[in-house]
Amino acid sequence: MLKNNLKYISLLLLVIIVSCAKRGSITGGLKDTIAPVLKGSFPENFSTNFKGNEIKLVFDENIKLKNLNKQLVISPPMKYEPIISPTSATKTLSIKIKDTLQPNTTYSFNFGQSIADNNEGNPFNQFKYVFSTGAYIDSLAIGGRVKDAYTIEAEPFVSVMLYEVNDSYKDSIIYTDNPRYITNTLDSLKTFRLENLKAGKYLLVALKDKNNNNKFDPKNEKVGFIKHFITVPNDTVYELELFKETLPFKALKPIQVSGNRLLMGYEGNMESISSRPKITLKDKANIISTIVTQFPKKDSLQIWYKPIKTDSLTLVVTKDNYKKDFALKIKEQKKDTLIITSLQNGTLNFRDRFTLEATTPLVHFDNSKIKLVNKDSVAIAFTTEYDDFNQKLYFDFKKEPSENYNLTLLPGALSDFFEMSNDSLSFKLNTKSTADYGNLRVQLQNVKSFPVIVELTNSKGNIIASQYSENTTTVDFNLLEPALFTLRIIYDENKNKVYDSGNFLEKKYSEEVVYFSKDIDIRANWDVDQAFDVSLPYSPEPKTKDKGKSQGEKPKSRP
Repeated sequence: MLKNNLKYISLLLLVIIVSCAKRGSITGGLKDTIAPVLKGSFPENFSTNFKGNEIKLVFDENIKLKNLNKQLVISPPMKYEPIISPTSATKTLSIKIKDTLQPNTTYSFNFGQSIADNNEGNPFNQFKYVFSTGAYIDSLAIGGRVKDAYTIEAEPFVSVMLYEVNDSYKDSIIYTDNPRYITNTLDSLKTFRLENLKAGKYLLVALKDKNNNNKFDPKNEKVGFIKHFITVPNDTVYELELFKETLPFKALKPIQVSGNRLLMGYEGNMESISSRPKITLKDKANIISTIVTQFPKKDSLQIWYKPIKTDSLTLVVTKDNYKKDFALKIKEQKKDTLIITSLQNGTLNFRDRFTLEATTPLVHFDNSKIKLVNKDSVAIAFTTEYDDFNQKLYFDFKKEPSENYNLTLLPGALSDFFEMSNDSLSFKLNTKSTADYGNLRVQLQNVKSFPVIVELTNSKGNIIASQYSENTTTVDFNLLEPALFTLRIIYDENKNKVYDSGNFLEKKYSEEVVYFSKDIDIRANWDVDQAFDVSLPYSPEPKTKDKGKSQGEKPKSRP
């Protein structure tokens, strides 16, 4: 009995010792980096005489669908989208076609990168399923690239379309009909390739199709096109430039936003005086005095009027052949008051003008009540300029480096449309040393024609500096804040000193924009002398000279 008990106790101790031993970790092996493999398709890929309405794709492992609505491109487009299921992890995908297929037509389903393995997400890159409802697969193709006509980079997911030119073709086809063939640049490519095409004559169009309906909406979308019809087959590499059309002027229904102001949205361009509409405000037959200004950062106009006791007003908007009347119910509301604020706070850069903004339109300026002095209390001569459309008052004066200024406006210096004037205002300004800025000289080479607009933009695409050149090839941008800049020129074909976009129906391309191939690094106390050969895709590196900031040297004066 004792022997047996000792045997059991020894066995129990052995189990405890083994279970308490150090445990090793089990590794999962190498990471899976292999994309799924298509084992079979029913009907087979590249089948002809397709008659069914369902396709099955079988893979060697469980797959999942990612961003199918963006990645999948069906060419020609179908009126009714097919049902692709299941959406959960599976080895077999089912495609149920709900549309009536066209006879003797080659269809392709390009899945982009939407099919990936379920575990690691390795994409089955650019997988295509192709079939024909006729006796053969169309095998012709064309290709090219997509760029933006104005900005340095084109947006992702641009549709490239072919419209067949036949007896039913009309210029408005891109607004109303689906294309015959379609592809997409997807999220990383700027090139395109349209495949499985049949021979013929086509219109080639690129479209940033925001609402995914394969039709052009000029209000919200960019378009690019080739003016002449193309023929397939050919070996041309096409370049399509996307642009946003300038819409014809259209007034939207105005609303009352205060006791002395209406707000009216619009479509179109307001950059020049000639592009602005005539606006008339009436109380029955009586015309009311108004001032029209731009609402900041919105496509809306502000119509200012002196308060009047009435329950309704009529707003008449005319521009060229456009005319629209609006009837407005007027309610008693709080009135806008005059508030003056400064656009700059503290430091004033040499390239900038000191700017005051007014909440109501200014109409009277008394410079005798405005005083500008430096840190030694010496009066500084200045001039003013008022932008009545944007309600901004600019101050020009000779700025000295490392100087402090005090601008004082006494009561009554500024008066607005409603006979309100400012209270006492004081603004303290200072300038930096010229050594805190850099200078850029651009040497233009191989310019095809003049005039040109030479522009510097920042990382957000905002224009920081601009020069208009009618014949000179040397352009100076002095006293720039240190930053990385993008350099471009615009060929101003109509000589109106602004960039003009294209128009599809008028078969007009945008004005040509050429970018320098690299960012230009402007540093404090540096001169950059940059050659810009506008005929080449790449330009030489800039010649940069450090002027020795430690010795306090100043930038060279420029002619």
